[in-house]
Parts: sequence; structure tokens; C-alpha cells
Amino acid sequence: MSDTDRSKWNRRYREGAYGDRKHPTPLLERWIEKIPCGKALDVACGAGRNALFLAARGFEVDAVDISAAGLERGRAMARGAGLKIHWIEHDFDSPLETTGEYQLILMVRYVNLPLLNGLCDRLAPGGFLMCEEHLRVASGEDLAGPSNPAFRVRPGDLQKAATGLDIEYSFEGRLRDPDGRQVALAQLVGRRPPHN
Repeated sequence: MSDTDRSKWNRRYREGAYGDRKHPTPLLERWIEKIPCGKALDVACGAGRNALFLAARGFEVDAVDISAAGLERGRAMARGAGLKIHWIEHDFDSPLETTGEYQLILMVRYVNLPLLNGLCDRLAPGGFLMCEEHLRVASGEDLAGPSNPAFRVRPGDLQKAATGLDIEYSFEGRLRDPDGRQVALAQLVGRRPPHN
């Protein structure tokens, strides 16, 4: 990303973007009971809706985003809920310097396939990688999400990027978001083999 990206996202969050998205990603809600509590990394967390959900369930969360304004909104919600989350302002164009391995790494609607591939190495043995991205569709379809195809993945991209993981779940198609919008998504849940 760049200073331009940072400014764009800070402006969006200051203007109230995504303020109505307090619910965690439904994929995370469906899988949370299968993932042992431990250390979690929320990549490109925005205002932290998924980080808050994880912290409320006992996870030790590193929530990372380029937007200071988004992180501040998340901090305020965490304080109000009495939750402890480690908020990190970071541009993923440079390596993330956190310590230890993660039981769960979550990357939702931030397309960076080389980063996704590298995150697989940050998983603890038996740890889970969960990813959800907007899926490329035929132009002209009326679906929520970015109009620029660079911010959508092609079919099969997530599976190719999840090198060395056992794929527990994979989906590519249309769904309805909790806010009622029709979306085309690619979803993947991968698990690092327990003895790898």
C-alpha cells in the first residue's frame, strides 16, 4: 500500500464508513467452535469487528490495519466492551513483526495473495487460516463489493495461495451478506498439519 492508501482508508473511517458492520464475518461465526482458543491475527482488520468477536471468546488478538482511524474506532469499541486487543498500525507492503505462531489467522476482504501465502508459515501446528475475498464475476453483474477487478480474486486463487495447508472448507459463489447485499465470494479455511 502507500501513503495514498493510508489517507484513503483514514478518510473513509473518519467519515463513518463501515459503521453499520458490527457483526463478525459469517464464515468466522460458523467455524469458531472448531478452532481452539489461542493467539489470533486479524489481517487488515479495519475497525476490528472480527477482532472484537475473537477477543470476546477468549482469543489473544493481534489486530492489524493500515488505517489509524479504523484502529481507533476498534480501540474505542474494545474499551467499551472491556476487551483487550493488541492494535497494530501497519502497511503490509513491509513484513509484519509479531512474535510467535498463531492458532488462527484471519484475512477478510483484503486481496494480497503473496501475503496470504506467507501467512501460512505463521500458523502454529494445527492452526487455521481463514480467508474471504470478493470473487471476480462477469462485468455488469449487480453485486456488492469493489468494481475494480484488482480487488477481487479469480476462481482457485485462494487454494493456490494456501500452500502446505489441508483445505478444510472452500467455497466460490454468490451469497447474501448479513446486511442483505448480494455478494460473490471466495472463502477458504485451511489448517496447518499438526506435525508440520
